[in-house]
Amino acid sequence: MQNFEAIMRRQRPADQPLIEARDLNVRINGRSILSGVDLSIFSGQITTLIGPNGAGKTTLIRTLLGLIPYRSGKIIRAPGLKIGYMPQRLRIDPIVPLTVKRFITLNNRVPLGHIRRALEEVGAAHVELAPVQVISGGEFQRVLLARALLRKSEILVLDEPAQGVDEAGQGELYKLIASLRGRYGCAVLMISQDLHLVMAAADSVICLNRHVCCTGKPEAVSRHPEYQKLFGVVRPGGLAVYTHHHDHEHDLHGGVVPLGDGAPRRESEDVASR
Repeated sequence: MQNFEAIMRRQRPADQPLIEARDLNVRINGRSILSGVDLSIFSGQITTLIGPNGAGKTTLIRTLLGLIPYRSGKIIRAPGLKIGYMPQRLRIDPIVPLTVKRFITLNNRVPLGHIRRALEEVGAAHVELAPVQVISGGEFQRVLLARALLRKSEILVLDEPAQGVDEAGQGELYKLIASLRGRYGCAVLMISQDLHLVMAAADSVICLNRHVCCTGKPEAVSRHPEYQKLFGVVRPGGLAVYTHHHDHEHDLHGGVVPLGDGAPRRESEDVASR
């Protein structure tokens, strides 16, 4: 078999953006969700979106993916760009007999040997034949990464990839994402509320609150007044706690599916050390 890494790796000039947004404005139901957003995503970089609940983070990435129309501005994608999208939640009918291997091949015809190799690459080879409904949250996130890898994605767009992963596994998952970036040269655009991990793993951070409050390297953003206004000012080495609410999930096609009436919202407290 041809070298798996050589097959999956795609390289573009590092100084040319894979995707850009210029003065992007989005309105939904007559309400401004995003205003004047500028960003550029480059090969081999991890860019993380942070911001409070309702800041427009998921709206921004879904607009970049072409899933939500924008009112004005411009989105520029590199010709032939391939994007792998990992939504915050993915709803799969519990009665559908769907193994991990079958799930990966949905709309994605690849050799079986490549499926096994991709699962090995993300540490999930042991669940290849397991029903997707019975694997753990961390295992499922790894399966989604393998699926994106097999699509030869030049950008991995990850909406809270550690959602549903226990605390012990979150750091390992972020390390895996960073290693995939390094090995295959892909870009990563990620939403995360795990601020302590973001500041350690990201190359650049975009702090969003319907507009770009501040952007740059993690250490510079953490000192910015707008960041401190949103997440609090604490003494060096102290902790800031941010609570995020989850009120929707996604179907297999990435569409938003509201949680059922009366279903409790999930809350997570993310601790940021600065």
